[in-house]
Amino acid sequence: MFRVAVCDDDEQQRDQLRQILLALSFKANIEFEIELFPSGEQLVSHYEQEKSPFHILILDVEMSGINGISVARRIRELQHLDEQIIFVTSYPEYMVESFDVFIFQYLIKPVAPSVLEEKVIRLCRYFQAQEKKFLIVQSGYEEVVLKHDEIIAIESAKSLTVKNKLKFITVSQVVESKGLISKYAESLKDSQFLQIHRSIIINMNHVNKFAGSVVQMSNGLEMPIGRSKIKEVKDFYTKFKVMKDNL
Repeated sequence: MFRVAVCDDDEQQRDQLRQILLALSFKANIEFEIELFPSGEQLVSHYEQEKSPFHILILDVEMSGINGISVARRIRELQHLDEQIIFVTSYPEYMVESFDVFIFQYLIKPVAPSVLEEKVIRLCRYFQAQEKKFLIVQSGYEEVVLKHDEIIAIESAKSLTVKNKLKFITVSQVVESKGLISKYAESLKDSQFLQIHRSIIINMNHVNKFAGSVVQMSNGLEMPIGRSKIKEVKDFYTKFKVMKDNL
Protein backbone atom coordinates (compact mmCIF):
# COMPACT_ATOMS: atom_id res chain seq x y z
CA MET A 1 0.00 0.00 0.00
CA PHE A 2 1.23 3.47 -0.91
CA ARG A 3 0.32 6.52 1.13
CA VAL A 4 -0.43 9.61 -0.98
CA ALA A 5 -1.06 13.17 0.19
CA VAL A 6 -2.93 15.52 -2.14
CA CYS A 7 -2.56 19.17 -1.13
CA ASP A 8 -4.51 21.81 -3.06
CA ASP A 9 -6.69 24.68 -1.83
CA ASP A 10 -9.17 24.04 -4.68
CA GLU A 11 -11.68 21.40 -3.56
CA GLN A 12 -12.55 20.46 -7.13
CA GLN A 13 -8.89 19.89 -7.97
CA ARG A 14 -8.36 17.79 -4.84
CA ASP A 15 -11.32 15.60 -5.71
CA GLN A 16 -10.25 15.27 -9.33
CA LEU A 17 -6.76 14.09 -8.31
CA ARG A 18 -8.32 11.69 -5.82
CA GLN A 19 -10.56 10.23 -8.54
CA ILE A 20 -7.57 9.73 -10.86
CA LEU A 21 -5.74 7.82 -8.10
CA LEU A 22 -8.79 5.69 -7.32
CA ALA A 23 -9.20 4.81 -11.00
CA LEU A 24 -5.51 3.94 -11.23
CA SER A 25 -5.82 1.76 -8.14
CA PHE A 26 -8.53 -0.26 -9.87
CA LYS A 27 -6.81 -0.47 -13.27
CA ALA A 28 -3.29 -1.26 -12.04
CA ASN A 29 -4.24 -3.20 -8.88
CA ILE A 30 -2.28 -0.77 -6.71
CA GLU A 31 -3.57 0.00 -3.23
CA PHE A 32 -3.47 3.66 -2.21
CA GLU A 33 -4.25 5.32 1.08
CA ILE A 34 -5.14 8.89 0.11
CA GLU A 35 -5.37 11.90 2.41
CA LEU A 36 -6.56 15.30 1.20
CA PHE A 37 -5.20 18.57 2.58
CA PRO A 38 -6.92 21.88 1.72
CA SER A 39 -3.89 23.96 2.76
CA GLY A 40 -0.14 23.76 2.96
CA GLU A 41 -0.31 24.62 6.65
CA GLN A 42 -2.32 21.48 7.38
CA LEU A 43 0.13 19.22 5.55
CA VAL A 44 3.11 20.80 7.33
CA SER A 45 1.30 20.38 10.67
CA HIS A 46 0.80 16.70 9.87
CA TYR A 47 4.57 16.28 9.63
CA GLU A 48 5.38 18.53 12.57
CA GLN A 49 3.12 16.35 14.73
CA GLU A 50 5.13 13.33 13.54
CA LYS A 51 2.12 11.57 12.08
CA SER A 52 2.58 8.80 9.51
CA PRO A 53 4.62 10.06 6.53
CA PHE A 54 3.60 9.62 2.91
CA HIS A 55 5.27 7.94 -0.03
CA ILE A 56 4.05 10.52 -2.55
CA LEU A 57 3.13 14.19 -2.13
CA ILE A 58 1.03 15.78 -4.90
CA LEU A 59 1.17 19.53 -4.28
CA ASP A 60 -0.27 22.61 -5.90
CA VAL A 61 2.29 25.43 -6.07
CA GLU A 62 0.09 28.52 -5.71
CA MET A 63 -2.17 28.20 -2.67
CA SER A 64 -3.57 30.70 -0.22
CA GLY A 65 -1.28 30.78 2.78
CA ILE A 66 2.06 29.08 2.28
CA ASN A 67 2.69 27.83 -1.23
CA GLY A 68 3.60 24.31 -2.31
CA ILE A 69 7.32 24.98 -2.61
CA SER A 70 7.44 26.32 0.96
CA VAL A 71 5.51 23.25 2.11
CA ALA A 72 8.00 20.93 0.43
CA ARG A 73 10.94 22.90 1.81
CA ARG A 74 9.60 22.65 5.38
CA ILE A 75 9.03 18.89 5.04
CA ARG A 76 12.60 18.45 3.77
CA GLU A 77 13.88 20.53 6.71
CA LEU A 78 12.13 18.05 9.02
CA GLN A 79 14.44 15.42 7.49
CA HIS A 80 11.74 13.71 5.46
CA LEU A 81 13.90 13.11 2.43
CA ASP A 82 12.35 9.96 0.95
CA GLU A 83 8.97 11.41 -0.04
CA GLN A 84 8.61 11.78 -3.79
CA ILE A 85 7.04 15.11 -4.73
CA ILE A 86 4.88 15.87 -7.76
CA PHE A 87 3.94 19.51 -8.32
CA VAL A 88 0.70 20.02 -10.26
CA THR A 89 0.37 23.70 -11.08
CA SER A 90 -0.69 26.40 -13.52
CA TYR A 91 2.55 28.34 -12.95
CA PRO A 92 5.53 27.11 -15.01
CA GLU A 93 7.70 30.00 -13.77
CA TYR A 94 8.20 28.23 -10.42
CA MET A 95 9.83 25.20 -12.02
CA VAL A 96 13.46 26.23 -11.43
CA GLU A 97 12.78 27.15 -7.80
CA SER A 98 11.12 23.77 -7.23
CA PHE A 99 14.37 21.93 -7.97
CA ASP A 100 15.72 23.08 -4.59
CA VAL A 101 13.35 20.72 -2.78
CA PHE A 102 14.27 17.63 -4.82
CA ILE A 103 11.06 16.98 -6.70
CA PHE A 104 10.19 14.02 -8.92
CA GLN A 105 7.98 15.83 -11.44
CA TYR A 106 6.61 19.28 -12.29
CA LEU A 107 3.32 19.01 -14.21
CA ILE A 108 1.42 21.91 -15.75
CA LYS A 109 -2.37 22.03 -15.42
CA PRO A 110 -4.56 20.79 -16.91
CA VAL A 111 -2.90 17.41 -16.41
CA ALA A 112 -4.26 14.51 -18.44
CA PRO A 113 -5.15 11.58 -16.18
CA SER A 114 -2.96 9.27 -18.28
CA VAL A 115 0.07 11.49 -17.66
CA LEU A 116 -0.38 11.54 -13.88
CA GLU A 117 -1.09 7.80 -13.87
CA GLU A 118 2.17 7.09 -15.72
CA LYS A 119 4.18 9.18 -13.25
CA VAL A 120 2.57 7.57 -10.20
CA ILE A 121 3.11 4.06 -11.58
CA ARG A 122 6.81 4.85 -12.05
CA LEU A 123 7.02 5.97 -8.43
CA CYS A 124 5.24 2.86 -7.18
CA ARG A 125 7.75 0.68 -9.04
CA TYR A 126 10.56 2.70 -7.50
CA PHE A 127 9.18 2.18 -3.99
CA GLN A 128 8.70 -1.53 -4.62
CA ALA A 129 12.37 -1.78 -5.56
CA GLN A 130 13.34 0.20 -2.46
CA GLU A 131 11.36 -2.09 -0.15
CA LYS A 132 14.18 -4.62 -0.35
CA LYS A 133 16.38 -2.07 1.41
CA PHE A 134 14.12 -1.72 4.44
CA LEU A 135 13.24 -3.87 7.41
CA ILE A 136 9.87 -3.50 9.15
CA VAL A 137 9.87 -4.69 12.77
CA GLN A 138 7.15 -4.77 15.38
CA SER A 139 8.14 -2.80 18.47
CA GLY A 140 5.46 -2.75 21.12
CA TYR A 141 2.26 -1.60 19.43
CA GLU A 142 3.87 0.05 16.43
CA GLU A 143 5.72 -0.97 13.30
CA VAL A 144 9.15 0.61 12.87
CA VAL A 145 10.74 0.96 9.44
CA LEU A 146 14.53 0.56 9.51
CA LYS A 147 16.80 1.23 6.57
CA HIS A 148 19.28 -1.57 5.95
CA ASP A 149 22.12 0.93 5.68
CA GLU A 150 21.37 2.33 9.15
CA ILE A 151 21.25 -1.03 10.94
CA ILE A 152 24.56 -1.77 12.66
CA ALA A 153 23.66 -5.08 14.28
CA ILE A 154 20.79 -7.33 15.37
CA GLU A 155 21.28 -9.04 18.70
CA SER A 156 19.37 -11.56 20.79
CA ALA A 157 18.81 -10.09 24.24
CA LYS A 158 18.26 -12.00 27.45
CA SER A 159 15.03 -11.13 29.19
CA LEU A 160 13.07 -12.63 32.08
CA THR A 161 9.81 -11.15 30.79
CA VAL A 162 10.06 -11.21 26.98
CA LYS A 163 10.57 -14.40 25.01
CA ASN A 164 12.87 -14.20 21.96
CA LYS A 165 13.72 -10.56 22.60
CA LEU A 166 15.75 -8.85 19.89
CA LYS A 167 17.60 -5.55 19.75
CA PHE A 168 18.03 -3.73 16.45
CA ILE A 169 21.01 -1.41 16.92
CA THR A 170 21.02 1.44 14.40
CA VAL A 171 23.04 4.60 13.91
CA SER A 172 20.44 6.64 15.79
CA GLN A 173 18.50 4.33 18.10
CA VAL A 174 18.03 0.86 19.58
CA VAL A 175 14.69 -0.75 18.68
CA GLU A 176 13.45 -3.65 20.78
CA SER A 177 11.34 -6.35 19.22
CA LYS A 178 10.63 -10.08 19.36
CA GLY A 179 11.57 -12.87 16.98
CA LEU A 180 14.05 -15.58 16.07
CA ILE A 181 17.44 -14.30 15.00
CA SER A 182 17.80 -17.33 12.73
CA LYS A 183 14.89 -16.08 10.61
CA TYR A 184 16.52 -12.69 10.13
CA ALA A 185 19.83 -14.35 9.29
CA GLU A 186 18.07 -16.34 6.57
CA SER A 187 16.09 -13.43 5.12
CA LEU A 188 19.14 -11.12 5.07
CA LYS A 189 21.76 -13.62 3.93
CA ASP A 190 22.00 -12.30 0.36
CA SER A 191 22.71 -8.73 1.48
CA GLN A 192 25.43 -7.03 3.52
CA PHE A 193 24.46 -8.84 6.71
CA LEU A 194 26.17 -11.86 8.27
CA GLN A 195 25.51 -13.90 11.39
CA ILE A 196 28.79 -13.94 13.32
CA HIS A 197 27.50 -15.56 16.50
CA ARG A 198 24.43 -17.58 17.38
CA SER A 199 22.95 -14.42 18.87
CA ILE A 200 24.42 -11.68 16.64
CA ILE A 201 24.01 -10.47 13.06
CA ILE A 202 26.16 -7.58 11.86
CA ASN A 203 26.07 -5.20 8.91
CA MET A 204 29.38 -5.49 7.06
CA ASN A 205 29.12 -1.87 5.96
CA HIS A 206 29.50 -0.84 9.61
CA VAL A 207 32.60 -2.89 10.41
CA ASN A 208 35.57 -0.82 11.56
CA LYS A 209 38.07 -3.60 12.21
CA PHE A 210 38.64 -7.12 13.47
CA ALA A 211 40.66 -7.80 16.60
CA GLY A 212 41.06 -11.52 17.22
CA SER A 213 37.63 -12.94 17.96
CA VAL A 214 35.98 -9.52 18.22
CA VAL A 215 34.69 -7.17 15.55
CA GLN A 216 34.47 -3.44 16.22
CA MET A 217 31.51 -1.68 14.65
CA SER A 218 31.18 1.89 13.40
CA ASN A 219 29.60 3.07 16.67
CA GLY A 220 32.49 1.64 18.71
CA LEU A 221 30.51 -1.39 19.84
CA GLU A 222 32.57 -4.59 20.04
CA MET A 223 30.76 -7.78 19.08
CA PRO A 224 32.11 -11.28 19.77
CA ILE A 225 32.57 -13.72 16.90
CA GLY A 226 31.61 -17.33 17.57
CA ARG A 227 34.74 -19.49 17.76
CA SER A 228 33.53 -21.75 14.96
CA LYS A 229 32.77 -18.75 12.75
CA ILE A 230 36.01 -16.73 12.93
CA LYS A 231 37.46 -17.95 9.61
CA GLU A 232 34.07 -17.81 7.85
CA VAL A 233 33.46 -14.24 9.01
CA LYS A 234 36.89 -12.96 7.97
CA ASP A 235 36.71 -14.71 4.58
CA PHE A 236 33.23 -13.29 3.99
CA TYR A 237 34.39 -9.79 4.93
CA THR A 238 37.37 -10.01 2.58
CA LYS A 239 35.13 -11.03 -0.34
CA PHE A 240 32.60 -8.37 0.62
CA LYS A 241 35.27 -5.63 0.55
CA VAL A 242 36.65 -6.80 -2.81
CA MET A 243 33.17 -6.80 -4.38
CA LYS A 244 32.33 -3.40 -2.89
CA ASP A 245 35.60 -1.84 -4.09
CA ASN A 246 34.91 -3.10 -7.60
CA LEU A 247 31.42 -1.58 -7.84
